[in-house]
Amino acid sequence: MFNHLLSLLIWLPVAGAIPVLLAGSTRPNLARWLSLLVAVLTFAVSLFLLLQYHPDAGGMQLTESYLWIASWGVHYSLAADGISVALILMTTFVGILVIAGAWEVIQDKPHQYMAAMLMLEGLLIGVFCATDALLFYALFEAILIPMFILIGIWGGPRRVYATLKFFIYTFFGSVFMLIALLYLYQKAHTFDIATLAALPLTMKEQTWIFFAFLIAFAIKVPMVPVHTWLPDAHVEAPTGGSVVLAAVMLKVGTYGMLRFILPIVPDAGAHFAWLIIVLSLIAIVYIGYVALVQEDMKKLVAYSSVAHMGFVTLGIFIAFLLVRGPGNGDMALLGMQGAMVQMISHGFVSGAMFTCIGVMYDRMHTRQIKDYGGVINVMPWFGFFYVLFAMANCGLPGTSGFVGEFMVILASFAANPWIALFAAFTLIIGAAYTLWLVKRVLWGDITNPHVAEMKEINGRETFVLVSFAAAVLALGIWPQPLVHLMNSSVLQLVQQLAIHKI
Repeated sequence: MFNHLLSLLIWLPVAGAIPVLLAGSTRPNLARWLSLLVAVLTFAVSLFLLLQYHPDAGGMQLTESYLWIASWGVHYSLAADGISVALILMTTFVGILVIAGAWEVIQDKPHQYMAAMLMLEGLLIGVFCATDALLFYALFEAILIPMFILIGIWGGPRRVYATLKFFIYTFFGSVFMLIALLYLYQKAHTFDIATLAALPLTMKEQTWIFFAFLIAFAIKVPMVPVHTWLPDAHVEAPTGGSVVLAAVMLKVGTYGMLRFILPIVPDAGAHFAWLIIVLSLIAIVYIGYVALVQEDMKKLVAYSSVAHMGFVTLGIFIAFLLVRGPGNGDMALLGMQGAMVQMISHGFVSGAMFTCIGVMYDRMHTRQIKDYGGVINVMPWFGFFYVLFAMANCGLPGTSGFVGEFMVILASFAANPWIALFAAFTLIIGAAYTLWLVKRVLWGDITNPHVAEMKEINGRETFVLVSFAAAVLALGIWPQPLVHLMNSSVLQLVQQLAIHKI
């Protein structure tokens, strides 16, 4: 089994979706239990990654490679490093929670909903361990299909608009990525990512390839100014769709930057690092102000996701300035580590925030902030979890939201104190929009009679929220295991930044 561990992780949920579909709408409980069983088995198998992967050795491990398309030299090639392992574990962990979270909520075609979730989980795991560029691209595109179905069938009133906007944006960016990959194939005669990373390229070639990759991955993150699809997708998506979209799918964009931009076009990445840093700071500051004026809870958290993901891109590209400028490798390593920790942290915090909004929506069928107030009077246990996740969203020390952002700010200060100043501004604006949200929703007197009728969270909802809370607090109090898991892989990425191809 260990020789094919990554393949098992990809195909177990995909194959498991078949019996879930066969259960049909006439046996919805069977479909639910089957999907939960598959999700739990996938998570259990993913834990073996911790036993089989050796963090101190670093590099790509657990490799699998089989010829796929002989005429093009395309391989079904998989491998994982510390970053991949962390993202896969987060994906399988969240997979259980979205299945459990939708248990009673999804009444229309639950077997199809659960099957789409399982297929999406398997495809996302594939993205995080593909080492053949064409295989990566195929999976990169394939994840659009189940998410398109989830939003389009179980979404809100404007789901058709949201799904089309989501699909057009992301597919548009992918076209540029495909063009870049085909150009690289013409030069290297292979799609192996490691071979492409060693390919000598002129600055002109690197520039064109850099922007082709950037468009594809920036839309997925999403970065300013190609972020406008995300709030619409979140608002219309069912709760489980929003959780997976925020917790896992957004990370595909930053993961793509690590696998393609950094090793393949390092000189162009260093030359245009300032552009990514500026766009990241705009996301952190300006989008924070945009979040402040939102009246829809989901939209507010969606915009806050754009701001928090700005820290990930800032941490990745601030490392270019530190390595190529003063040659401060230690601070570059800190910034890159912070970006990786922030990726995982944002997955837990944003997933928890969208889950909390879903809990309230299931009872009130509205996401408008003005319709709430005094919720903690009738749902005190829920209020406890909501405040905890809100504090994590603010970056409170002791929660996961603090660790990655603090590491990125420290690295930014070493590069340029002004960058650190603007980045640290998120601690103010983030607290402003998050605490104001909590104040209007939880505190105060009950003015809406429907709020007075809201029932406390049940056992299933408690399990989901406790699981998210455990992850947020564990990473916030003791981040060292995660940092150690990814350290050698991050160090190799930082070393790649110093390589000149021209």
